[in-house]
Amino acid sequence: MLAKSRARIGVALILLFFSIAAVWAETDPTWNQASSLFKQASFDKTREAADLLAASSDPQAPLALKALLEGQLYQHKQNDSLAVLADGNSLDASTGQALSALNKDDYRKIPINNTLRKYLRSKLGGLSLSSSDPKVRLASTIGLLETVTPEQLPQLQDLLSKETDSQVKDALYLAIQLASLNSSDKASKLSALNALEGNLNPIVRNKLTILSSDADSEIAKAAQTTLRSIENKVALNGQLETLFFGLSLGSVLVLAAIGLAITFGVMGVINMAHGELIMLGAYTTYFIQKLMPNYLDYSLFLAIPAAFVVSGLMGILIERSVIRHLYGRPLETLLATFGISLILQQLVRTVVSPQNVPVSNPSWMSGSLEINSVLSLTYNRLYILAFSLLVFAILYFVLRNTNLGLQVRAVSQNRAMARAMGVRSARVDALTFGLGSGIAGVAGVALSQLTNVGPNLGQSYIIDSFMVVVFGGVGNLWGTLVAGLSLGVINKFLEPWAGAVLAKILVLVFIILFIQKRPRGLFPQKGRAAGD
Repeated sequence: MLAKSRARIGVALILLFFSIAAVWAETDPTWNQASSLFKQASFDKTREAADLLAASSDPQAPLALKALLEGQLYQHKQNDSLAVLADGNSLDASTGQALSALNKDDYRKIPINNTLRKYLRSKLGGLSLSSSDPKVRLASTIGLLETVTPEQLPQLQDLLSKETDSQVKDALYLAIQLASLNSSDKASKLSALNALEGNLNPIVRNKLTILSSDADSEIAKAAQTTLRSIENKVALNGQLETLFFGLSLGSVLVLAAIGLAITFGVMGVINMAHGELIMLGAYTTYFIQKLMPNYLDYSLFLAIPAAFVVSGLMGILIERSVIRHLYGRPLETLLATFGISLILQQLVRTVVSPQNVPVSNPSWMSGSLEINSVLSLTYNRLYILAFSLLVFAILYFVLRNTNLGLQVRAVSQNRAMARAMGVRSARVDALTFGLGSGIAGVAGVALSQLTNVGPNLGQSYIIDSFMVVVFGGVGNLWGTLVAGLSLGVINKFLEPWAGAVLAKILVLVFIILFIQKRPRGLFPQKGRAAGD
């Protein structure tokens, strides 16, 4: 019996030995070494442990490093095991398996300082550089730019030689040059400074600003030269951005003035209510969006024709009820339409609200098109610029290729002769005024995407619209287009050094002087009665 008992104990011990050996064999020794280093509670040892995990091929290692960076990596006080303790989620750091019935008091948090945080971000970025997803590689490379070190040069150069994505290649090349700038080798620094000439990345500019006062005069001079080339390129991009904003403002002026150009050119009516017709188009957009709150991305496609109809019908009503009785009396027409503008403003204040109303941008008009790190073009202004050109093209086609357009041109050139040829000038006047008013409503839809929508919206653009019409040539569509875009660009280029108010004054003075020289504008109207 005693012999049998000893034999059983021996077999049990052998099985226990093999079980422990098997478990030990399955455990990655990296985790044991990292645990030992973490246990010493030293920032230097913690960094060594992070190096071990970063060098490991274990897929759990990056997760543990991320947890360490975010302050979620803990170590058991008794068995030194590592765990990730986040809100409502506890995992074994080495296996990723959930831990149940865990007492947080049995664990201690592994502390890190700012130096370690910066180092861990660099390590995590390096680990993601080998991802199979180009977007992850690009994001990791960009995240690495601020903290890249000369020690990472071999890895970055190896990755660059294997990289296939052009964007990631550019980012890796930039990271290599920045790493070279951080090195102690003078030749590498000078080479990197030459390679970074014209680079617009803000990190590069910050680094060059520091190096421009370097103790080594050669490096400082090279950094200043490179920085100067970058500043020149930034200035050029600034001019391009100003040009874009000028064209954007010009496109708004064209939209606001093109309807006025038709009515003023054909009928000779100074319509001071034109701004309120623009306002009605903007409020139509607001009501359309209120009716279809779940389809804001499609609301503008309905708002454009709706605004054209609403403002167009209001224009026909104004022409038939008031203006038709005042032809040939321009001063009285001006006063009457000014009174109508006040009535429309007060009507909106009473029916809707005296306050501005919210009009949302569709998702496809939000955001911007990034050309480079210092130049981006907002989508809403790009779309409105394209939209104004489209409206101009459609209107030009209507006036040149339709029966209504032929009659409008006939009446604008010689009203008496057109009537003698059987053209019903009264009908043409009403339709022309309705067409111009409808386009004003369409301009209101565009303005609702750029500025506040309120009862005074039209007052901000009525004077500018008249300036565009007079400068371009009364009744000439091409003149309106050229004048609108030109005045927008001139205004934006004057603003940086003259200010917004003085810039408008200077533009007004310029137009007054220009009209003294060319009273009929850039593109004067042609016809037998055009000079009357």
